[in-house]
Formats: sequence, structure tokens, C-alpha cells
Amino acid sequence: MSTLFGGGSTTNTASSSTQGDTSKDVDIKQPPEDSISDLAFSAQGDYLAVASWDKKVRIYEINSSGQSEGKALFEMGGPVLSCAWSKDGTKVVGGSTDKTAKILDLASGKQEQVAAHDDTIRCVKMIQVGGNDMVVTGSWDKKIRYWDLRQQVPVGQIECQERVYTMDTRDQLLVVGTAERHIHMINLANPDRIYKTIASPLKWQTRVVSCFTDATGFAVGSIEGRCAIQYVEDKDTGLNFSFKCHRQQDPTQRDVAKVYSVNAISFHPVHGTFSTAGSDGTFHFWDKDAKHRLKGYPEVGGSITATAFNTTGNIFAYAVSYDWSKGYSFNTTAQPCKIKLHPIIGEECKPRPGGKKR
Repeated sequence: MSTLFGGGSTTNTASSSTQGDTSKDVDIKQPPEDSISDLAFSAQGDYLAVASWDKKVRIYEINSSGQSEGKALFEMGGPVLSCAWSKDGTKVVGGSTDKTAKILDLASGKQEQVAAHDDTIRCVKMIQVGGNDMVVTGSWDKKIRYWDLRQQVPVGQIECQERVYTMDTRDQLLVVGTAERHIHMINLANPDRIYKTIASPLKWQTRVVSCFTDATGFAVGSIEGRCAIQYVEDKDTGLNFSFKCHRQQDPTQRDVAKVYSVNAISFHPVHGTFSTAGSDGTFHFWDKDAKHRLKGYPEVGGSITATAFNTTGNIFAYAVSYDWSKGYSFNTTAQPCKIKLHPIIGEECKPRPGGKKR
């Protein structure tokens, strides 16, 4: 995609500073009609799945100029809080407040319920076991369940210590963040038991977890403008650290800053660098190995609620919509509701020279 979004130049001029440019960002056409809760790119092409509070999962196709076209959608019985693709890009699953997960087969158009819980399904992921697609669901009923698409009952279940708030998987690693700051790590080679549980290294409520590209660890974001880098194995604990982000200094008081929730963390599929995005309406790219911010971007006019890189890492999608932090009454038509596509140009997401080689 050398002509991505009309920005074929790979000049490093903008990269010489840490201020990023959003002038070439493109809007998704016909975005959801209510807050956007999740974004997920297919591993097989530039197809973007979007979960939203209007009870729908939409699938868009994005061409090399950044233009989008709606290709499919399905509706659920309540707001959809999470969505995910099958590895082969033929199926999309959504998890809803209606306590179910539903899957769409894109080739046939067939929709079917594939999972159920006793409370809201907050997170869905798709994995492969023995070459077969499986859905993993995390719920506010404090359970993780595994679903074989050929069966109507779960093939496995894990009891978590609290309600599931966030979940991510990479290779054999499944990480679950719950209420009360518990974080469970599961080795999918032994999916029915928790490999390790820790208290979040951050002092406030966990908002998001996201696995490293090499599955050796994960990043954690909290409601209090902090991010933590955490490795799975004890031998790597010396590499753990946390840092402040998504904060705005009060210009009138030197020691006072406004803090914002870190709503989304996404890892670049090629470089292993990562993004954070928050309720302050900004996103940033970071190099965890060099402990360095690569780029920071200006406010986009509303809270960023979800982010995703495409499979080649040259598109960064971010959703701008109400984050529900002030309750139902603030979800008005004045709130923005859009999805932007940011072309990754030049050195924006490349690790800092001299950092750890991947």
C-alpha cells in the first residue's frame, strides 16, 4: 500500500519530533449510531469489525486509498461490548449485554448463537485448538468459558476471582483483567486452569490488557492515566515497569494534573511497539524496550474508546465516542461517534534505534 491514503511519502520530517500528524486520517463511512466499544481487524485482509452500543457488529472493507465500504452486519439483543475474527477471516463473533455471543459466517451469511453466560459477556476472542475454531468468552458472571462451534455447551470453564473487564490472547497466552484489580494468566496448552494470578501493578481499576506480540507478557491500562508493562515469567520481573500517560498539566497549578482513563492498548504486529489511547482524546505510540514515547498525537475531539492495527501494521484505527464515564445522561447527540483510520507513515511505529532487538 505505497499509496496508502494518498500519503505515499515516507519522509522522516514529522518523525524528527514527537508530535504526530493526524491530517491524513480518514473517516469510516456510515459509522455506528451509538458508542463504539471494540475494533478488530481480520488477519486475512483489511476488513474491520466494529462492536457498538447500538446492538450491532459491523464489518467494513478498507481499500488502499483509505476509503471504506460496509460489507456486512449482524444485530444482537443488547449493546455489543466486544468482537473478534476467526484466524482464517471467515467468521466474526460478538459478545453482548444480552448474555450471549453470536457468530456470523461471512461466506454463507449464517448467524447463530454460540455462547451464553449468566450475565453480560464483556469480552470475546477466537482461538484455534487442534485446527478447530473456538470462541473464548469472559463475563461479568466471573467465568471464562470455551466454546467449540460444533457443540452447544461449553467445553471448558474457569472461575475468575471477579467480574471480567478485559481480555486478550496471543499464541498460547490468555490474559484476563477483572474487577478488584485481579489479573489471571492462562496457558492455552492447559486452558482449564489459571497459570498465574497477580494483583495489577497499577493502583486503580483495570481498563484494558493487551498481549505483547511475542506473548512473553502484556500491557495494562488503568482509569488513572497509567500503563504498566508486565512479563509473565518470574525470571523477567526485572523488566516490569509502569509509567504515567494521558494526563494534562493544570496550567495554573504546577503540581496538579488532570488524569484520564487509558481505554485501549494495541501492539504493532510487525515492530512490537504499542499504542495507548484514552478519555483525553489522544493516542500515543511507545517503545516498551527503550522506555520511550515515539509519537504523541493531538486531541481528536472526543474520548477514544477502542483501537486496532491492521495485520500489516500500516493502518491504525481508532474510535471516537462517548466512554460512559459520566453515566447514561451524558450520552447525548452532541457526543461524537466516528471511526478514524490513521496511515502509519515512515518511522512512526518503529522501535528507537539501540533498543532491544526483536
